[in-house]
Amino acid sequence: MTVAAKKAPGFLKNPGKLLEVEPCPRRVRAMFDGETVADSTHALLMREGGHTPVYYFPMADVRMDLFTPTDHHTHCPYKGDASYWSIRVGDRVAENAAWAYRDPYREMLAIADYVSFYWDRVDSWWEEDEQIFVHPRDPKKRVDVVLSHRPVEVRLGGETVARSENARFLFETGHPTRYYIPRADIRMDLLTPSAKTSRCPYKGTARYFSATAGGRRFEDIAWSYEDPVAECPKIRGLVCFFAENVDATLVDGAAVEKPATRWSKT
Repeated sequence: MTVAAKKAPGFLKNPGKLLEVEPCPRRVRAMFDGETVADSTHALLMREGGHTPVYYFPMADVRMDLFTPTDHHTHCPYKGDASYWSIRVGDRVAENAAWAYRDPYREMLAIADYVSFYWDRVDSWWEEDEQIFVHPRDPKKRVDVVLSHRPVEVRLGGETVARSENARFLFETGHPTRYYIPRADIRMDLLTPSAKTSRCPYKGTARYFSATAGGRRFEDIAWSYEDPVAECPKIRGLVCFFAENVDATLVDGAAVEKPATRWSKT
């Protein structure tokens, strides 16, 4: 690290950019092929606008003996130049799986010589003794589930496929409101389980349903958390439809504006 680090040009052009680094109070571990490649109670959590949270580990808490430097480099206008390593354990290699900013810009000196990993290039992640999935949980994000007796109706293919006065409204920071509906209030005869699954670090593993309504097939139009994480038990077994992809979602008889999200289908 240089004594007089340069200022980040990215912040000069975009001073409102969200880029925060804060100490994480949890023990955090990353595993690869049965080896603990990082284990720290002094990790940093980075929150960056447009990106999911990322852990950075002090180099002293990383098994650098398992790392081989590569010729790969990247540049970030906010952080600086990143150097990369591949991880080798036995015959398994994860190419360019880890990186560090050895000489970061002035605003990011906190991460100098800290190591981070691509989430999916190691086998598993742990906070204390619980496995976590997808990405670190953001301590500034909320997920609230609230019972509502306001009528919720979902229309699809010209048909009413769900109508309930016992839905759970899920409010998640940065996402549209989602309506989780009891199966007794859904035309489950129109839904068939699909092979699709997804994971959410705040809710758990979702399993999906396709629907046939109005003579049309709607693939993966709804989902359910059969066994949600302990922090989100209220949605267990309920079904939620993609409001952005159904004909309409009505609450109190009024159509809810369709959200535009990465799940929207044109």
